[in-house]
Amino acid sequence: MLSPRLPPRDSRQIPAVRACVIFNPTAKGDKARRFRRQLDALQADCAFKPTTGVGAARALAAEAVREGFDTIVATGGDGTVNEVLNGIGDEPDGFARVRLGVIPLGTANVFARELRIPRNVKRAWTVLREGRETAVDLPVAEFVRGGRTERRYFGQLAGAGLDARAVELVDWSLKKRTGFAAYILAGLKAVAEEHGEITATGGGQSVGGEQVLIGNGRLYGGPFVVFPKADPCDGLLDVCVFPRVNWATVAACLWGLVTNRLSRSADARHFQAEAVSLTSTRRTPLELDGEAAGELPVKFFLRRRALRVIAP
Repeated sequence: MLSPRLPPRDSRQIPAVRACVIFNPTAKGDKARRFRRQLDALQADCAFKPTTGVGAARALAAEAVREGFDTIVATGGDGTVNEVLNGIGDEPDGFARVRLGVIPLGTANVFARELRIPRNVKRAWTVLREGRETAVDLPVAEFVRGGRTERRYFGQLAGAGLDARAVELVDWSLKKRTGFAAYILAGLKAVAEEHGEITATGGGQSVGGEQVLIGNGRLYGGPFVVFPKADPCDGLLDVCVFPRVNWATVAACLWGLVTNRLSRSADARHFQAEAVSLTSTRRTPLELDGEAAGELPVKFFLRRRALRVIAP
């Protein structure tokens, strides 16, 4: 498996941080409790803010910005990172005021894997203490929900079509017990449904298909390379369009993921653009970092080097 490329790093080493750790106490059962004990054993000088439900990490991150913390640590999966990003963005000049740290703890944290942040708590905390500040592009999705225009940040990936529908269908109690397997089961249910035609427009191109992925990094769903040309510092979004969604194409995609050949699939169309818009012929759900967000149409763009993150 190819290793993800790291973006250029700031030459400054991180000084002693005033950190606020936001974590999901229910993430993967005992992992959250072990995590807290491990940080206590490390005598980590930080404040803890446990989440209490969906959306809580966003509110806690905004609160931490207002309280003057210089580093906010998202502890959990990609969903927790996503909420923390949006909480920081809710505050005026939030991304200029704080750095993001990440300790992977949930079902998947592709954003952390992209930046080579270790899954081991002790090593991840060492990165926060001794790592370097890296400025990466910050993707933004703009769409209408409930009659109002929403602007949502995401760290790694957005999807429209099958994968977003699977997120809508996933059994969350099953996800807590089985992890990624719950998404596979939901995806199999989603395949049997009818799918609208999605048009992805950007960079002078317009490409149609039934599933679209938008990436700010090379990885999808874990260690799987879907966007081989992606660089989180190049000012470009990477787009992958799959023409059809059916049992045959899904089987081929799964095999492509396992064999690391999906990015070379003849059926998938790839392009890069500074901004991308997605429209659809019927209701099509949207996911951001593996979390249900809304529906098409949607516009994507980047805030160049706006996110300061601590990486190895």
